[in-house]
Amino acid sequence: MKRLAELSIKYRALLLGFLKPLGFWGVGAVAVLDSSSIPVPMDLIVAGYAWSNPHRFYLYVLAAAVGSAVGGLAPYWLGRAGGEIFLMKRIDRARYEKMRNRFERQEFLALMIPSMMPPPTPWKVFVFAAGVFEMRVVNFMLAVFAGRVVRFTVLSLLTIRYGPQIVHDLTILMRQHMLAVLIALGVILVVLAVLALRKGMSKRVASA
Repeated sequence: MKRLAELSIKYRALLLGFLKPLGFWGVGAVAVLDSSSIPVPMDLIVAGYAWSNPHRFYLYVLAAAVGSAVGGLAPYWLGRAGGEIFLMKRIDRARYEKMRNRFERQEFLALMIPSMMPPPTPWKVFVFAAGVFEMRVVNFMLAVFAGRVVRFTVLSLLTIRYGPQIVHDLTILMRQHMLAVLIALGVILVVLAVLALRKGMSKRVASA
C-alpha cells in the first residue's frame, strides 16, 4: 500500500511538471483527452494543481469540468450514431432497460450523478448511453459540467485541507465500498424521480 502511494506521488509530480507551464489551459486539454479517448488520472492532476496553488483552485476546477464536457461529446456522438448494439454487448438486457428508464425519467440526474463520482465509476458507459437514448446536447454538456464541478471542487477542498494523499485514500475507499455507493446512487435517483413525478402531477391537477 505504501509503495502504491509513493508511485502515485511520483506519477503526479511527473504530470504536473509537464503540464505546469500550460496552467489551467493544460488541465482543460487533458480533461478533453481523458473524456474523449485516453484515460488520464484527472483527480491526481486537479488535486496537484489545487495543492500547489490553492487560491486559484476554482480555475482548475472549471477548466477540468469544461474539458470533460467537451471531450465527452466524442463517445456521446458515437452512441448517438447508432451505438445501441455496442452498448448491449457491454451490459445485459436488464441493466440496459434500467438505464433507459432512468434517462427517460430524469436524464439530467442520470448523467450528472455518475459525473460526480470518481473512478472506478464506469462514466463512459453513461456518456455513451446518453447518446444512445438521444439526450439533448445542451443538457448533456450541462449535466457533465455540473457533475464534474461538484466532484473536482470537493476533491480540491479536501486536498487543500488534508494534502494530496487524500486522492489515494478516496480511491481505495471507493473500490472497497463500490456496492454501497451504487446502492446509495440508486436510492437518490429513485427519490428524485418520485419527486419529479409528483411535481408534474401537481401541475397537471392545477391546470385542469
